Amino acid sequence: MGRIIALVNQKGGVGKSTTAVNLGAALGMLGKKVLVIDDDPQGNTTTGFGIEKSSIGASVYDVLMRQASLSDALRATEIEGLFLAPATIDLAGAEIELVSELSRETRLREALSPIAERYEYVLIDSPPSLGLLTINALVAATEAIIPVQAEFYALEGLSQLTRVVNRVREALNPPLHVSGVLVTMYDGRTRLAVEVLDELARYFPEQMFKTQIPRNVRLSEAPSFGKPVMLFDPKSRGAQAYMALARELLEPAKVHA
Repeated sequence: MGRIIALVNQKGGVGKSTTAVNLGAALGMLGKKVLVIDDDPQGNTTTGFGIEKSSIGASVYDVLMRQASLSDALRATEIEGLFLAPATIDLAGAEIELVSELSRETRLREALSPIAERYEYVLIDSPPSLGLLTINALVAATEAIIPVQAEFYALEGLSQLTRVVNRVREALNPPLHVSGVLVTMYDGRTRLAVEVLDELARYFPEQMFKTQIPRNVRLSEAPSFGKPVMLFDPKSRGAQAYMALARELLEPAKVHA
């Protein structure tokens, strides 16, 4: 089985969906077999791959509610070997509907299990909360990557998030660990960004990626064209950063951080 990675942070706007789309695309372009699962009702990852939500049949909502298999929900992307399990706004209902269900925390793991061995990398985009959808992502994953914006409030809530990861590991998923902390929207010209980077390195000395994702207009523009940035503008700083991140993820040191 390959690596199953949940992208988690209860703060919104830190680049989880941007990372799911562009890291997935970069890994696919490096010849890896990749599955991206959109576990966020906002569906930004789905939009980022150019999937028209009105045309979606089975989605992650149907998978979690056991109305469809994960294979039924998969959609091909423009990149060979890269597939997407899309999300629609229906997924917001799963947070409520799953509360009274049996094995509510393990639905995504159960759905992924029959097909996980087909992929070298599975990336799960989670919503900006610590609710049942995020718990499902953490239970399904073997590792978590935390995208963190280079801003004043970056560390706020990280202790709570790591406590949740630890509780999930202890109760439901022993292999789970935080394998990487990714700094996004980074501008090395500002003192604040450098200070945030230093502070994060003190908290996560072993997990910090060497690659930082810069603030980049092309990264912001690409979703409106329904393309990963490396297809939209492969020479942009954003595209180059995510390709560097993908290569760093492939390094042996990042396999079991």
